[in-house]
Amino acid sequence: MLVTSLGSGLAYNERNRREESTVMGYVVKHLREGISDERLSQVDEEQIEEGPLLWGALKSKYFIFAMMPGSEGSEQYLGGLTASPAPGDDQAAIAVSQTVGNEGGVEYRIFVGPQERDLLTAFENELEEANPYGYRWMRPVVRPVVSVVLTILNFLYANLNVGYGWVLIIFGVMMRVILFPLNQKAMRAQMRNMAVQPLLQEIQKKYKDQPEKLQKEMMKLYKEHGFNPLAGCLPMLLPWPVLITLFFVFRNTIQLRGESFLWLPNLSAADPLYILPVLLGISMFLMQWISVRSMPEPNPQMKMMMWIMPIMMTFIFFNFASGLNLYYATANVATIPQQYLIAKERKALRDKTPVQKPATSGD
Repeated sequence: MLVTSLGSGLAYNERNRREESTVMGYVVKHLREGISDERLSQVDEEQIEEGPLLWGALKSKYFIFAMMPGSEGSEQYLGGLTASPAPGDDQAAIAVSQTVGNEGGVEYRIFVGPQERDLLTAFENELEEANPYGYRWMRPVVRPVVSVVLTILNFLYANLNVGYGWVLIIFGVMMRVILFPLNQKAMRAQMRNMAVQPLLQEIQKKYKDQPEKLQKEMMKLYKEHGFNPLAGCLPMLLPWPVLITLFFVFRNTIQLRGESFLWLPNLSAADPLYILPVLLGISMFLMQWISVRSMPEPNPQMKMMMWIMPIMMTFIFFNFASGLNLYYATANVATIPQQYLIAKERKALRDKTPVQKPATSGD
C-alpha cells in the first residue's frame, strides 16, 4: 500500500479569507456513491473516505490539487483518503492510499492548477465536479443549470470578443427577452385569478357550513373561468434557478476572478462603491411600482412589500459579487419597459373583460 500526502491545505490567495475558508477542503469521488466533500475546518478527528475512489483532491476557492490513479482509461482506483486534524487555522492533513500492483509498481496522475471547468472536463471521471457549485442539498438542481449558464457565458465571451462585464449585460437582456412571453402569460393568469376572487369569496361565504358543496362549487368556478392558483406564479419563479446558479458561478468560477469592468476591479468581488446594489434596489422598486399601479385594488400588504423588498434586497446584495449585481440590475432595467407594456395590457384586459357570475346549483 502506497500512502501519498497531499499536504494540509492550499495557500490562501483571496482578499476575503473568511469566505475562502468556507470552501477550503477536500473532495473525493467514490466509484459508486459519487461526490463526498468536507471543509478542512470541520476536521476535528480522523475522517476516512473508503475506496474505491476515482480521485481525491485538496481544493481552495479557485485552485485544486488532485490525485488520480493510473493512466487515462485504466481500471485502477485509489484505496481511500484520510483527513486528520493539523495545527493551524482551517488545515487538515490529507493522505491518499493506493494499492501496489503485483509487480511492485504504482501509477498515478497529479493535477495542480485552476478549477477551470473546461480544463477539468478534459480529465475523465468528471473531475470538474470537484467544484461543487452550491450547498450539498442544492447540487442536483444547480449543477445542470451551471453547465448551461457557463456554456452560454463562455460562448458569448469567445464569439463577441468583449469582456465578461459586457457578456453579463448581454446575458441579462437575453434572459428578459426570452422570459417576456412567460411574464405575459403569468400576468394574464393573474388577471383571471384576481377577477375570480370576489366570486370565490361569495361562494365561500354562501357555503361555509357545507364543505362538500363548497368544494363542488369552487371546482365548478375554477373550470368555468380557467382558474389555476399556480398559473400566475410558476412563470415568475423560472428566473430564480438562474439567479441562484449565478450566485455560485460568481463565487466559484475562476474565469471571473480579477475581471474588471468600468469602476469594478473584480467581478467576483463586491462592488466597492455599492452603486450596483443601489441600482438593483431602485430598478426593483420601479418594477413593483408599475405593477401595483396597474392593479384595480392593490392590498396594503402589496403596497408595503413594494417598499420593503427593494430595500431588503439592496442590503442583501451589498456583499455579493459585483458580477451577480451587474446581471441582476441589468435584467431588472430590461424588465421595466416590459413591465410597463404588461401593465398597459393588464389595464386593457381589466376594462374589457367583466367576470360573469357562476351559475350555482340549487341548495
